[in-house]
Amino acid sequence: MLVGYYALRGGGTLAKIIAVVNQKGGVGKTTTCVNLAAALQNLGQRVLLCDFDPQANATSGLGVDKALSQGVYDVLINGVEPQKRVVHTHFGVDLLPSSKALAGAGVEMVGMEGREKLLRRALEQLSPYYDYILIDCPPSLELLTLNSLCAADSVLVPVQAEYYALEGLSDLMYTIRLVRRGLNPRLDLEGVLMTMYDSRTNLAMQVAGEVKRFFPGKVYATVIPRNVRLSEAPSHGKPITAYDRTSRGCEAYVALAEEFLRKNQH
Repeated sequence: MLVGYYALRGGGTLAKIIAVVNQKGGVGKTTTCVNLAAALQNLGQRVLLCDFDPQANATSGLGVDKALSQGVYDVLINGVEPQKRVVHTHFGVDLLPSSKALAGAGVEMVGMEGREKLLRRALEQLSPYYDYILIDCPPSLELLTLNSLCAADSVLVPVQAEYYALEGLSDLMYTIRLVRRGLNPRLDLEGVLMTMYDSRTNLAMQVAGEVKRFFPGKVYATVIPRNVRLSEAPSHGKPITAYDRTSRGCEAYVALAEEFLRKNQH
């Protein structure tokens, strides 16, 4: 693993930046960030994952010790060049890691000039070297998430196939509209992803139908199933593509990456 200022791979066009966001916890947001990033990398894309959640689960999910890294906190609060905090993981996905220090960043950022666009300025420096940058957002709608929305070109929303799936999504969409109107007019809805899906239950199909009515034309055809191997992979510090390529979870995220690329390269 190379940590710090290494030779970033040169590029031409700027990366597309996607914020993976849902203020409801436990919907598969970090799982989607880590495994979509790894699947895109396996399909030949240059990918950076920005872990912007103080829990730092995406950092440990890519095999990086979250106790040792200041990562994105150092960039935003201490003014460290973002290139110096990028980690090249064993899985080909580059990482701008998080740590528990980020938990207090929201308070520290309040008094900073242009506080809503601190992450945007950092990622703009890294954007020429990647095809896609995925941001793993915290499960809330506060200053860190606002920074993510200001930095992103689009938003990917994981939605769990359960009874309360749509709870809070209207608040999220309202926030996105406010950001689009006042801070980031280019922000778009990338898509909605059904996670933890059990096709054997009527409830899952009913929830999927509701989500499709709520987001017409924006729901991915690929659904992510409930899968034990997906749940096990983070404890080994590996994305599912490295942990178990034959699992249903891996097949689903590879299919999602392919669908994602078809839409973006159309």
